[in-house]
Amino acid sequence: MDEPVEREIKLRFDTAADAREAVRGLGASLHRGRRFQEDCLFDTDDERLRMERSALRIRNEGQRSLLTFKGPVQPGPMKVREELETVVADGEMLRQVLERLGLHVWFRYQKYREEFAWTDVVIAVDETPVGTFVEIEGGEAGIDATARALGRSRGDYILDSYHRLFLTNREALGFKGSNMVFDDPGRES
Repeated sequence: MDEPVEREIKLRFDTAADAREAVRGLGASLHRGRRFQEDCLFDTDDERLRMERSALRIRNEGQRSLLTFKGPVQPGPMKVREELETVVADGEMLRQVLERLGLHVWFRYQKYREEFAWTDVVIAVDETPVGTFVEIEGGEAGIDATARALGRSRGDYILDSYHRLFLTNREALGFKGSNMVFDDPGRES
């Protein structure tokens, strides 16, 4: 059985409208409409998962919740790591179970995501409190081809997590808290 692997990059765009226009300009088709996502990263008190460069996440989007484990990032020009993911019936109940097991939320982040399908990749337009990013996920050749079609090169690839992007940008953007959340998550862009 093949190990489930996630391979992705991010590209920064000035606005969500610019990102959507570029993605639609490829001829990509809408795969999943724009929706609000809230992600919570969990760890142990001794930060075992972070020390191992792994992540355990609950993602809530409307009535749908996902539990995801991500292994350490492998060195290379793209972000490649083991990813195990499953749909869960009740994200809040799962959060309580994880807390009872000694895990706690150490970082929370929000975004609006819209997904498109093009060739053999999934392209997500992510509107976050620290900027707009296009995330391309798929095979290495497909990611490179998509980035080139968007007028970008490997030098433009962002491999950072949203946590790292938040840490890098929070002071310049005036964030006071330790989570990457919108002031008003009900806002429309």
